[in-house]
Amino acid sequence: MGALRPWARYGLLAVAHLLALGLGATVLQALEGPPALRLQANLRAELATFQAEFGACLPAGALEELLGTALVAQAHGVSSLGNGSEARNWDLPSALLFTASLLTTTGYGHMAPLSAGGKAFCVAYAALGLPASLALVAALRHCLVPLLSRPGAWVATRWKLTPPRAALLQAVALGLLVVGVFVLLPALVLWGVQGNCSLLEAIYFCFSSLSTIGLGDLLPGHGSGLHPVLYHLCQFALLGYLLLGLLAMLLTVETFSELPQVRAMVKFFGSSGPVNAEDEGAILGQDELALSNMPPSAAAPAQAPAC
Repeated sequence: MGALRPWARYGLLAVAHLLALGLGATVLQALEGPPALRLQANLRAELATFQAEFGACLPAGALEELLGTALVAQAHGVSSLGNGSEARNWDLPSALLFTASLLTTTGYGHMAPLSAGGKAFCVAYAALGLPASLALVAALRHCLVPLLSRPGAWVATRWKLTPPRAALLQAVALGLLVVGVFVLLPALVLWGVQGNCSLLEAIYFCFSSLSTIGLGDLLPGHGSGLHPVLYHLCQFALLGYLLLGLLAMLLTVETFSELPQVRAMVKFFGSSGPVNAEDEGAILGQDELALSNMPPSAAAPAQAPAC
């Protein structure tokens, strides 16, 4: 495999990605196709029963027109169902949650702009806000990575671990901590508060939020008939969860990406030419995690800049 040219390696990577896409589509088609057909059959049966019972009282096509209007409104997050707190989509808590989902690229899809001015503002707001969000995340990462590396450095010094092994141990520990604090614990809370979802659905929501997939088929407090105050508190809680959870997820991904094993895998698909002194210095300069985990006897300690 090491003798392959770079273009051949990229070709293998692209083919593997396409095969993974095909496998995922096939599995989802097998799992989700039959339930979707059953739901469609049940819906048609319900419509037929309703038309048979009340069809004489309705003009021809009136029910289809009403359902079409309701579905179009629902696609933009507007619904007349539920209590009054959920009917007002563009109050301050809802607007804050929408802007957070926009700037974090989560995009739950539970609400969308209706006016042309709102759509134009979203384009300009995201075009300016996304780079600013990335800059903020980069600044926070610069401050937090040295702090997060201190426990790993202490363990490496006490147990006399090599830098690669210490970096792997720290990455695994950080990953387990993030999964426990930002996936399992919020899922248990959501499972207990939201009565109409299972534990698996709660974990599914937490993962889709932190991975910025944001399918939007489940939202805390949505459709549960909560008091308006509790409903808005759920929105503020979700806003804070998004901001903190995404930061923790990005720090975890950054920690894993700096592992020597991951760097070796990425280097396999890179240039096969020799690494010069300048490139080697750049790589060592970026490997903050491994350097911070080196025992004092192996390298001189460097004082991390205070944030």
